[in-house]
Amino acid sequence: MPTYFTQTDSPVGKLLLTGNGVALTGLDWNDAAPPAGAVEDAGPFAAVVAELEAYFAGELTAFTVPVAPRGTPFQTRVWAALVGIPHGTTISYGEQARRLGVPNASRAVGAANGRNPVSIVVPCHRVVGVNGALTGYGGGLGRKKWLLDFEAQRKRAAIASGS
Repeated sequence: MPTYFTQTDSPVGKLLLTGNGVALTGLDWNDAAPPAGAVEDAGPFAAVVAELEAYFAGELTAFTVPVAPRGTPFQTRVWAALVGIPHGTTISYGEQARRLGVPNASRAVGAANGRNPVSIVVPCHRVVGVNGALTGYGGGLGRKKWLLDFEAQRKRAAIASGS
C-alpha cells in the first residue's frame, strides 16, 4: 500500500499529513519532509483537512477520522488513551500513567507521548507536567501553549453560551 502525503495550512503553521489512503499515519510540522517514495495526493486527506479546519474554527472538539499511528504496543496504548482527554482540559503525565494502570511510568508515558505521530488529532498537547507546567511537545512549546490556550478559550465560550 503506498504512502500518500499533502500539506495544509493552519494557525500553528503548515502541517504535513501522511497516510495510507485509508487512515492518517502522520501529522508533522512545517519543517518536516515527506517520507521517501511517498506520493503527493490531497484526495485521501479531504476528511482530515475538513476536520482540522473545523477544529481550528472552533467547531470541532473531537476528531473522528481514522488514524493508524505506528509504534510499540505501549506507545499505541498511551496514544489511544489521549483521545479520552476532553477538549479544553489537561492532565499530568503522572495522571495519564495512573489511568493506564502504570502509576510509576510517568516518564515512559511522556516519552511515548513525545513519539505520537498524529499530534493534534490524537491530542498529546493536553498532557502537561506537574502543576500544569508545559513540558515537551514535538511541535515546540509555543505550539503546545497556543493549542491549550485555544482550546481553553473555546471551552469557556461554550460554557458561557450554554452549549
